[in-house]
Parts: sequence; C-alpha cells; structure tokens
Amino acid sequence: MTQVTVVGGGLAGLACAVALADHGIAVTVVERSDRLGGRASCWREPVTGDVVDIGPHIFHSEYHNMLAFLKRLGTDDLICWQPGKVLTVASKPRPTVLRHYPLPAPLSLAPSILGAPGLGMHDYLSMLPTGWRGMRFGEEQVPELDRISGLDFFRSLGVTEDLIDWWWRFASMVVTNVPLERVSAASLMRIHAQLSGYRGLHFGFAKVGLGELYTQQAVRVIERAGGRVIKGRGVAYLSGRERVDGVVLADGTHIPAQQVVSALPPQDLSATLPRDWRQQAPFDVLPRFEPSPYVCVYLWFDRDIKAERFASHLWSPGRLNYDFYDLCQIRKGWRGRPTVIASNIIYSHRAHHLSDAEIVRRTVAELAEIAPRAARARLLHADVHRVPMAIPCPTVGFEAMRPRARSPMPGLTLAGDWTRTRMPCTMEGATKSGYIAAETVLAERGVRARLAIEARMYDDLAGLARAAVPGRSIP
Repeated sequence: MTQVTVVGGGLAGLACAVALADHGIAVTVVERSDRLGGRASCWREPVTGDVVDIGPHIFHSEYHNMLAFLKRLGTDDLICWQPGKVLTVASKPRPTVLRHYPLPAPLSLAPSILGAPGLGMHDYLSMLPTGWRGMRFGEEQVPELDRISGLDFFRSLGVTEDLIDWWWRFASMVVTNVPLERVSAASLMRIHAQLSGYRGLHFGFAKVGLGELYTQQAVRVIERAGGRVIKGRGVAYLSGRERVDGVVLADGTHIPAQQVVSALPPQDLSATLPRDWRQQAPFDVLPRFEPSPYVCVYLWFDRDIKAERFASHLWSPGRLNYDFYDLCQIRKGWRGRPTVIASNIIYSHRAHHLSDAEIVRRTVAELAEIAPRAARARLLHADVHRVPMAIPCPTVGFEAMRPRARSPMPGLTLAGDWTRTRMPCTMEGATKSGYIAAETVLAERGVRARLAIEARMYDDLAGLARAAVPGRSIP
C-alpha cells in the first residue's frame, strides 16, 4: 500500500509531495496530464522551439514559501528580479513609472502615483482612509470585508470615481483577475496590504520555462524517497466509504493509500467524491467556485521593438490586454534576439467570441501603444493560449468558502491555491497550501512540523499601525 497518494501534479501537489518525501514518506503523485505543473507549467513551442509558459507568472520578494521551495530544489537563482522599477503603467499622455522612493512603507510608491496624469489633490486625499485601512488590515477583518465588493468598499470610504477608475479598477483586474464590482473587498485588500506594507517589495520573472524551475527537480526528490510520479492517468474517484483509502484511476486501476491529498481544482475534486459526500460541508460549495479564464498571447517579431521588460495598460471598458512582458529581457540566453512578447488578457470573457487572428491583431495594436515600434515591425509568429482557469475568481463571499486543509473525511487532506491559506490565489498561495497539507498529513502520523511560512509583520509605518490593532493576527 502506498503511504500517501497526492492527486494533482501542479505546484501545490508537488510542494506537498516534496515536503513529505523530505520526511521519509513514499509518495505517489497522480497527474492526469502528460505534463507536470498544472497552471504553472510550460512546453516547447513547436514552430520556434522556444520554451513558453501557459501564461506569464510573476514572483515577488515576499513569496517566502515559493522561494523556499525553489531553494530546496536548487533553482532559486533562476529568477530575474527588478528591484528598481516596479512597473510601467501605460497612462496617457505619458506613462506612469512605479518605483520605490526612500520613504517608509506604505509611502515608498506614493511619489510615483502623485505624478499620475489626470488626477488631482482631491483624488489623492480621498485615498487616505483606504491607506489607513490597508496598514491595519489583518485576517480578523476578512469575514466583514468578504461580504462586500471592492467597488462598494472604496465608495464607502469616499474614494473618488476618477481614482477608482484610474487605479482600483486596474489593480483589481491585474492582481485578482476579477473586475472591481465583483471582487471580494477582503481578497483585494489583502493583496493591497501586502504590496504596500513591505519596504522595497519588487517583482521577478522566471529566467527559464516556469515548469523547468521545479517539476523534474521535484520528481527526483520524490523518487529518491521511494515514491513515484504517474503522468497521463487521471483519477476517476476516491475509494473508501467511512475513510478515504486510496484512488481509482480512469482505467480502473486501484491505488490503495494510507492517506490521500487532493491538490485538484474545486470542480475536479467534486467529480472524484462519492455522491453523498458532495452534499456535505465543505464539499457542498465546490460547484460555486467560479474559474477566471484568461488568454495569453505570444508574439515573435523580426526586430527589437524596444519594449519595457514589464508594462501594463490601465483599465478601460474596451481593453483586451493588461500585462506585457519582453521575454528577451527575462529569459536566460535570449538577450540580443528580436523581441518576443507575452501578454495577458485577464478575465477573458470579452475575448471568447474573437478568433485567434483577431486577438493577435488587437494585441499588437495595444502593444504598440506602449512600444510604438511594434506597429512597424513584422510579426513572424504568434501563439494564442486560451486557458479555462487562471485562478478561482475571488468574488464576494469567496473567502468564506475556502476550506481548510484538514478535511472532515478521514484520510483526505486538501491542497490548492483556493484552500484557506490566508494568501491570494497565486504561486505563493499554492506552494503554501502544499506545505500546510504536508503538515496536516504529518500531524496525523504523530509528527509535528512547521513547513508553511507565514507572512511577516509589515514594515515601518504600516507595521506600527498594524501592531496597534487590538487582538491582531499575523497579516
């Protein structure tokens, strides 16, 4: 009998399996796809031969669990960091460059935003109550804020409509993948507090294909501990009645296990459960988790178009793309090549009716607003990736639905960015969920281990304001 079976070979499942392997446990990982990594994976594009990701992913300097995972696997040096400039926002008539100034958190980005075109002092002053709430934000505020949308929350604090349209609609789309009128205020404020509460927080990008950072390295750790990784064979259902005692694959193969960790997305987990379990908490809410789809476009040009490494458009009703990444300034060994761009169409319902050719045409036009040379360059090749789920939508009520790792069903533990990690649905949240699941499995075996790294206290003024909150919890 397998000691532990992990269902799902994405980031959460592999992080959990590696942590368990490091404690001497033989783990069987079962992945339906032929490729490991789930939503954080990559493959070799057949026309160009370049390794590309499902879509661009961002690291940041407070990703303590993800960076610890990469350090364990020996690939933490394969992140391209940009500690000076945070982001170029393609505002009109001139771009707004967000960079840190030598000011205490959360004020270090303020001089950049004060220079934003089209906003006045009245708009900036309207942000003060939001800034105060962000400095004092903690998990104890989540239940209250989870009941209202980000739009209603900012309006209740007196934020001007111009500032809401210029900043908060943009921020909601690019950091939560959900429009402001739908996003849980708790989910958005958690990210706002983290991004503004740490001095000098900066972004990074994988120098290699995303899956090349961790998938094969994780397999080697798992196999050295006596485990195995099964690819291309999905799980049909979890076996057992009073207790989960293994999994049955789609081909009928039964893999008995002492414990099972599900690292599947919510809807996929629901399909594997016995029918009577689906009606019980916390499984009864699984169908209510809504996927946030996106479209990633890769563009190969015939010349260097002098693009920013990382830039984004502001929100507008007719906008397709937000983020743009010049991979030749990111990927190892690509510098000096003609430009290769990756872009993100976030919450992509507005693009579903468009053909790939129309998406490419509009993406090049929107890129040219940031990098005008794109309009004069020849496009050699393009790829359009339509991805059904970037993350589960953190809509109003989302935080209340997120289940804990310890399932009420004996023998079953849950992992995934959508579980209750006190983190956004990101690579960091997925990795932390894997560590929490491993802690839970080990605890049931009588082993106490601290694997998941909690967010640290905010820096500077933000830390002082947070420390003054009665009965505070870790941010």
